[in-house]
Amino acid sequence: MPLARVTLVVRDYDEAIAYFTGALGFQLLDDAPMGAGKRWVVVSPGAGGAALLLAKAANPRQAEAIGAQTGGRVGFFLETDDFDRDHAAFLARGVKFLEQPRLEAYGKVAVFEDLYGNKWDLVHKRAPGE
Repeated sequence: MPLARVTLVVRDYDEAIAYFTGALGFQLLDDAPMGAGKRWVVVSPGAGGAALLLAKAANPRQAEAIGAQTGGRVGFFLETDDFDRDHAAFLARGVKFLEQPRLEAYGKVAVFEDLYGNKWDLVHKRAPGE
């Protein structure tokens, strides 16, 4: 069974949609009203990976989790087939990288923050033999 969606707690639906579709180039797959101010909002980077369910914080406890869902660790990973192209595009669209790109045993990587402070890896995995 593939992992279909992961919930990301956000402050506001529209600002989250704007960031993920604008800065990161994700696709908006669904934006349906659910009543009582709730919406079913799903974005995806495409390419068959898991999508994000953007869930607006509904109470103070959930609001505290915005930007800290993984306790300060990198919690999300975007794999690219062209690191330099996507890194440059993200920079041009205002994505905040926390470090310069670096080479690791598994490939080229750089950590960035989303609009809420959640940490992400942009990573290009090395092919066998590289």
